[in-house]
Amino acid sequence: MKDTPKHQGMRNKLVETLIKKGIQDTRVLDAINKIPRHLFMDSGFVDHAYVDKAFPIAADQTISQPYTVARQTELLEVKNSDKILEIGTGSGYQTAVLLEMGALVYTIERQNELFKKTKLFLPKLGYRPKKIVFGDGYKGLPENAPFNGIIVTAGAPLVPKPLLAQLKIGGKLVIPVGEGEVQVMTVFTRTETNKFKKEEHGNYRFVPLLSDKN
Repeated sequence: MKDTPKHQGMRNKLVETLIKKGIQDTRVLDAINKIPRHLFMDSGFVDHAYVDKAFPIAADQTISQPYTVARQTELLEVKNSDKILEIGTGSGYQTAVLLEMGALVYTIERQNELFKKTKLFLPKLGYRPKKIVFGDGYKGLPENAPFNGIIVTAGAPLVPKPLLAQLKIGGKLVIPVGEGEVQVMTVFTRTETNKFKKEEHGNYRFVPLLSDKN
């Protein structure tokens, strides 16, 4: 599969949709405008690649809705060369957005099927995270901490304390929190060693963040 002018035109329209929905960070929009999202999806879904919806991928997971990817990334306030930990590599699309923005990305996936597939796939598109790990996202990556930002791409019933502990002072954890089908997009900013500022940014639907699978 190739990236054609037709696909670029569809991305331009997707970016227009995201702007209308309130995404303002031009670096996020530029990344989404550049990345061939259709290549991250099964060929049967290519016609839907630039529609603002989530779609199924392997291992009963989903590639997140573009608006959700854009909003989470915007809330993370990524700067060039920021060290970012991603919990839930999935298809690698969110990883690619962060890399396109100049972040140094460490990413964890707990579904072995997805981990193997995405680890091989991302470099083929020229995207090279600092580290792709098969493991439990609840634990984070203490050996690589602290991070400027941590982004969780699955719904968590509670906020994992190890992730808060792995933030730099001033760093942000962007995580959808809640049990059941709906989660609240929550941002924790580490203001001091033992102090965090909490903000909530509306309701979303994510696949659950599971621990110690496989």
